[in-house]
Amino acid sequence: MIWQDAVIAGANALFGYSLVYQVWLGFRHKRGNFAPQASLLTTVGLCALAIAYFTLGLLASAAATAVTGTLWLLLFVQGVRYREPKKA
Repeated sequence: MIWQDAVIAGANALFGYSLVYQVWLGFRHKRGNFAPQASLLTTVGLCALAIAYFTLGLLASAAATAVTGTLWLLLFVQGVRYREPKKA
């Protein structure tokens, strides 16, 4: 493993760790705290990065980024599912 892979994987693991509690709170309180557009674009971007890291052979970075992307996907689902209906 090259040092860049370790640094990228470590940073993405920290980002993922910081999101776990947010995802858990969203499911617990049935609230989507993030705008769906923001979480969807972040999910797409992280998935693209995970694919790029994988093709470069940075497997730890690809895995950590994929996990973080999955957490953002869960935040997107919460934002859509728990959205309050618009009032007329």
